[in-house]
Amino acid sequence: MSGGTAVPLYRKHPQSELEYVISDSQSSLLVAGHPFAEILEPLALKLGLPCLTLPPTFDLGSLVVEHTEEKETSITDWADRPAMIIYTSGTTGRPKGVLHTHSSIQAMVQCLVSEWAWTRDDVILHTLPLHHVHGIVNKLLCPLWVGATCIMLPEFQPQKVWEMLLSSKAPMVNVFMAVPTIYSKLIQYYDQHFTQPHVKDFVKAVCKERIRLMVSGSAALPLPTLQRWEEITGHTLLERYGMTEIGMALSNSLKGPRIPGAVGSPLPGVEVRIVMNNASNTTIAEGSHRETRVRAGLEGKEGDLLVRGPSVFQEYWNKPEETRESFTDGDWFKTGDTAVYRDGAYWIMGRTSVDIIKSGGYKISALEVERHLLAHPAIIDVAVVGAPDAVWGQKVTAVVQLKKGQSMTLPELKTWAREHMAAYTIPTGLVLVEELPRNQMGKVNKKELLRHFFH
Repeated sequence: MSGGTAVPLYRKHPQSELEYVISDSQSSLLVAGHPFAEILEPLALKLGLPCLTLPPTFDLGSLVVEHTEEKETSITDWADRPAMIIYTSGTTGRPKGVLHTHSSIQAMVQCLVSEWAWTRDDVILHTLPLHHVHGIVNKLLCPLWVGATCIMLPEFQPQKVWEMLLSSKAPMVNVFMAVPTIYSKLIQYYDQHFTQPHVKDFVKAVCKERIRLMVSGSAALPLPTLQRWEEITGHTLLERYGMTEIGMALSNSLKGPRIPGAVGSPLPGVEVRIVMNNASNTTIAEGSHRETRVRAGLEGKEGDLLVRGPSVFQEYWNKPEETRESFTDGDWFKTGDTAVYRDGAYWIMGRTSVDIIKSGGYKISALEVERHLLAHPAIIDVAVVGAPDAVWGQKVTAVVQLKKGQSMTLPELKTWAREHMAAYTIPTGLVLVEELPRNQMGKVNKKELLRHFFH
């Protein structure tokens, strides 16, 4: 209403990161809830900005609203004004400010509200940070748009989430969305604490009966996690694909079949294209909410994923050159992801730059290799990278976190992998770690991993 642009911050970011976002976005005012003002006030002082601290509790009824004569603004003025700058995760470089208008956010929200059948009777349990599209659009603006109920947790704790999912006190949760890491941690907690058969039956009965929708996104969902979650709750997680720049673009269907590992088809209003990543730029497949057409002879071929539609962002804040480079001449946004259309659905094969490993003439999807390795009984988490190699160009290297008490050598891993994987995709390098470094959205920064282990 005031014409300002919101820039959500993350309270757990280091001061340097907060300072970068505040300075890069050219923010003119900092606003913080009660305990977090302590983090922002020193920064405000340093940057010479005012800092507004909100009171610990807020009673809307006590607000005195002065009615001022409002200027008549046409709906188009409102729609095309900047609404929010959301910063990318920075998995491929310094975080960039993604500028969304009121109309692009409205398009994001309305397509999810219709496709995922949001109503005012829904109750969502919210555990994600509020500075990414997943937390702020999918989990907060969608329920607020329809007048549904949001139960906010200050942070993710497995015990608290299970308590809320199973609680019989109103309002009872019937929608849950999370990143794959959260589902893994909920499964670990379940395996440790819910050991009695009657408790397991109770958990499954409550989840099946009461919860209408469970969604996973922001990172690839390992097949073992999907299968185990289905065993525990009776729910096949709905997988979808989106980005800070475009909101959600592809989604498995709410009612129809869900193919594990696939991200479904385009959401209403979204157009997608898969094009060959060579000089020809030949279109392999093009699709909308209604249908996808594949060029004859190119069925099942991988290529670069492009997206177009009303939810696509306006620009990278103050980066005209990068904005220009990220669009084709025909207004298609280059996602930087590799995709394939097969079995009637879209599949994301990973980031074009870091997730496609070129080894000995083969192009190998790091995500496909990760999917296979996660089926190994001793592996709890894995990131596959292409380590520089003089002979092969890149060699497939697995950075692995093992289950407690387990050990593994590269020959042992290779022996196991021969039963499950194509020979050229089997890792020829193995690095064991205590824990994989992931950001709060569950993403691994593979460029950091490569720098850390192989430079």
